[in-house]
Amino acid sequence: MPVLSSSTAAVLHGPKDLRIEPRSLWAPEPGQCQVEVKATGLCGSDLHYYLAGRNGDFAIRSPLVLGHESSGIITALGAGVSSQYPHLRVGMRVAIECGIPCRSLNPDGSQRTGKDTCKHCSNNRYNLCKNLRFCSSAKTFPHRDGMLQQKINHEAWCLHPIPDNLSFSQAALAEPLSVLLHASRRAGICPTSLHPSLASSSTSPASFTSSSLASAAGKKILVFGVGAIGLIACALAQELGAERVCAVDINSDRLAFASREGFTYGEGTGTFCLPLTPKSSSSADLNPSTNSNPKEPEIIRRAKENAAQALAIFDEPDGFDVVFECTGAESCILMSVFCATLGARIALIGMGSSLVSSFPISAAATREVDLIGSFRYADTYNEAVDLLSGSHIFADTSVNGVHELKKADFSQKLSKLITHRYPLNLAKEAFELLARGRDEHGGMVLKVMIES
Repeated sequence: MPVLSSSTAAVLHGPKDLRIEPRSLWAPEPGQCQVEVKATGLCGSDLHYYLAGRNGDFAIRSPLVLGHESSGIITALGAGVSSQYPHLRVGMRVAIECGIPCRSLNPDGSQRTGKDTCKHCSNNRYNLCKNLRFCSSAKTFPHRDGMLQQKINHEAWCLHPIPDNLSFSQAALAEPLSVLLHASRRAGICPTSLHPSLASSSTSPASFTSSSLASAAGKKILVFGVGAIGLIACALAQELGAERVCAVDINSDRLAFASREGFTYGEGTGTFCLPLTPKSSSSADLNPSTNSNPKEPEIIRRAKENAAQALAIFDEPDGFDVVFECTGAESCILMSVFCATLGARIALIGMGSSLVSSFPISAAATREVDLIGSFRYADTYNEAVDLLSGSHIFADTSVNGVHELKKADFSQKLSKLITHRYPLNLAKEAFELLARGRDEHGGMVLKVMIES
């Protein structure tokens, strides 16, 4: 296959070793489109790779292009795309989904059968596919490059058309919004996708029943961590009809932003700033109910104490119906158990601590608190684009049907998360800014966007 031209890319060779380099650009393969990348948001996993050359257990083994929150314009179609995906055309603006599962297909494109079938792709849980390759992740090798480059070739079915009223930077937010749509479905407050990407006869839209009628109506939601993901969790919970949305963080400026910009919602105080240092034993003695077991690990005692203080400030003595844990910090994971009401659900979203030294198993079990894992997303992009565009359809159990919710300020609210913009050739400076968390004027850094 001949080389068409070269494409500039920001390539990570090791910790803080990010180089702007030319990359060969090939014609798209059958089933692929060539896309000119117009906007890519930097996220926490990108920053981990930049700073340490690894994200948790996944270390880069060869030069890697980062970036997976992206949108762009289709510039060429590979063989078969125009017939198999007639809705895609050259010049179309698209959001780019970066997880590439096996789709239960053989290398020649034929469908797998019998024991060779991928049960996760067949059941519309392709985010769990064992053979999934995610652009910008070092989990698999050879790595699959991400989106911090001028042009890329990408699977056509992973390209989602965006309307003209949606900017490329707004469309790039479809990726982190997808994380929260998936987590909200797992937590039971968001309906199932009405148009799954890998639809099969067993998972057609018509077959969605109880899960498709999930609703946040009347629920009280607590979010730990108000970085970009946590703020999107707050905004989405409101959009889904939550009665109240509160937030916990260690950063008072971010909490002030969440409150000022309407990310928290409902009557009373909506934010709690978690103390950075353990409280003194004398303060614990003032509340003996949180220190009744002298053999209790100190970290559990502090979690109970902080939870009790937070619930008092929120005036929610019974706790919250759904908790989104977006930090991955051990102290917050433990605290979330004690902030949850009886029968509540805790969605584990943050990828931080790989091991929790102590966990209140008894408290979680006897109060029937469900701990729910949530990993990336599946069948979320179309709903994410709809949400960002200002209209969408969600189930309404109160009338046993569906209704259209239109909140024009949702996309504008999420757009406020984009605090800084850089061109591709200054990607290293963009990562350094994200690492500092403050710009040269003292401004808060939330979402840094690489644009062209």
